[in-house]
Amino acid sequence: MLDPHRLGVFQSVMVTGSVQEAADNLRMTPSAVSQHIAALQRQTGLDLFDRVGRGIVPTAAAEALIAQAETVLQQWHRLDDYVADLRDGRTGRLVLGYFPSAGSTLLPSIVRQITAEFPDLVVELVLTEVGARSTIPDIDVAMDHTENTRRPGYRKVPLTEDPYVLAVHHEHPLARRRAVTLTDLKGEGWVSNDSFANPGHRIVLAACAAKGFTPRFTVQAQDHHSALGFVAAGVGITVLPRLAARIIPDGVVRVRITDPPVRQLVAMVREGGVRNAVADRVLDLLVRLSRHPSRRQRVQRS
Repeated sequence: MLDPHRLGVFQSVMVTGSVQEAADNLRMTPSAVSQHIAALQRQTGLDLFDRVGRGIVPTAAAEALIAQAETVLQQWHRLDDYVADLRDGRTGRLVLGYFPSAGSTLLPSIVRQITAEFPDLVVELVLTEVGARSTIPDIDVAMDHTENTRRPGYRKVPLTEDPYVLAVHHEHPLARRRAVTLTDLKGEGWVSNDSFANPGHRIVLAACAAKGFTPRFTVQAQDHHSALGFVAAGVGITVLPRLAARIIPDGVVRVRITDPPVRQLVAMVREGGVRNAVADRVLDLLVRLSRHPSRRQRVQRS
C-alpha cells in the first residue's frame, strides 16, 4: 500500500517543481524529500523525475500518478477531518463549493437554516474557481460550462439564470437610462471583473462578439469587488452578473441590459453509495432560493 505521507511529499514536489521548495514548504530537509521520492519510485517501479541541469522535470508517469494521487489525498485529508469531528463530538461535515457572488447571496441563509436543523453539523466552504479545487465538495454551486458537464462522480441540477447588468458611475450619461443595449456599451472603457480564463468572462466576450464588437478593457481586475471600486472612482464601466451587483458602493448605479449576457447556475451534486440527508436538504433549499430570489434573506422550513 502506498504511504499517504510519501504521496504528499511527491505532490509538493510536483506543485513546486523543486525539491528545495518542497522541503521548505514541508519543513523538511531536501535530503529527506529526495529519500521519500526515491522510496516512492522503488515502491511503484516508476521513474518519476528526470534530471535536467540542476533541476528536475516530471515524467509522463509522474503526471499520470499525480492526477490520481490528488484525489486520494483529498479523501485522506477528509478522513482526518472526520476523525477529528468524531473526537470533538461532532457527527457530520458538509463541504459546500461556491463562487464569490453565490457565497455572499445564496449561501448565508442556507447555512443558517441547515445549521439550525442539524446542530452538530460542520459546514466547510470551499472557493471552487476553475482549476482551483483543493478538496472535493459534496455540493458545488457553480456556473454551467463544459468542465462541469464532464465532471466525473457528480450529477448536475439546474438552478437559475443570472443575467448580467451594467454598473456605471452615477455621473456617467448612461446612469440616467432605465435600460441599455449591449451595443450601447461598444465605445466605453470597460473594467473586467473576472479572470480572463474563467467562464464568466468568456460569456461576456461571446455576447459582445455576437453584437459585432470586442470590449475595450482599460482595467483588468479579477473580482467584482475591485471592479466596482474602479467604477465608483469613474475609471470605466463594468458588466457583471446580477448576483454580483446585488451590493454596490456609493456613487455606482445599476442599469438593466435589455439583451444581456446570461450565465446558467447549477448545483453539482456528488454521488456516492450512501444517501446524504444533509446534502439533500441543502439542494432542496438551493432550488427553492434560486426560483424565489425574495427568500434569500429568509428561508422557510418545508
